[in-house]
Amino acid sequence: MVRSGCSRQTVGHLACEVASILSGKRNPALDSFHGYGDHVIVINARQAVLKGAKAEQKLYRHHTRYPGGLREVSAADMFAKRPDRVISLAIQGMLPKNKLGKAMAKKLKVYADAEHPHTAQRRKPSI
Repeated sequence: MVRSGCSRQTVGHLACEVASILSGKRNPALDSFHGYGDHVIVINARQAVLKGAKAEQKLYRHHTRYPGGLREVSAADMFAKRPDRVISLAIQGMLPKNKLGKAMAKKLKVYADAEHPHTAQRRKPSI
């Protein structure tokens, strides 16, 4: 499934929609313990929007596993460098924190621009 409507959509709203597709909640044969979710390709991630003061106040933290190695990056800096990472982290935060959630996250591909290597899912221009 190709999701191309990222333009001017908030990151949280987009993440909520994609997480429900990945978890299979839109599938009529829903089982919570089966991975019935679809594969999702999100393109144009650079055009998503952070509303309010999230760009300055939200921080992404990771540890380098060295003493004193806690690193912080603001959402504005992360969005400028890696907008695909911002959206994928938002989506993964809405998935279950277990083996099934990791399997769902593997079905997600996020690209900053409209170019992607999945040739079967490319849209053809209408005549």
